[in-house]
Amino acid sequence: MELVLALDNVRSLHNVGAIFRSADGAGVSRIVLGGLTPTPPRHEISKTALGACESVPWEYCRDLVKCISELKLRGYTVYALELTPTAVPIFDVKLNEPAVLIVGHEREGVQTEILALCDVHLSLPMHGKCVSLNVATATGVAVYEFYRQSMS
Repeated sequence: MELVLALDNVRSLHNVGAIFRSADGAGVSRIVLGGLTPTPPRHEISKTALGACESVPWEYCRDLVKCISELKLRGYTVYALELTPTAVPIFDVKLNEPAVLIVGHEREGVQTEILALCDVHLSLPMHGKCVSLNVATATGVAVYEFYRQSMS
């Protein structure tokens, strides 16, 4: 599976660690940590990641718009996991590879400039009174859907 996971200003150290762990389990190719997202080595990240910071290649990119634009030019399909008016349920989409999946800030979401670069906005169906999941949980669901489809 050729999937790059991009974190746009995900600020919680524990969320970053949990995302690394899910990325490792689902076979994500690499993680791009953008903007204000904290980077390893940090005890709080490592404690949650349980070694995934060493097994999943990662890089830091201050200007995530530029990094995503470069990947798009290289032929990657760019997806954002974000509740927008045009978002489609992830389970209803044939996901293309190579791909970039962008997840955003815990409260603010993915930046508008980055959403504009995306080919598709994805959502997770919600059936309770909450409208969204924690960013680390949502990312785990999404990367495993990419994995599931890549194995089909």
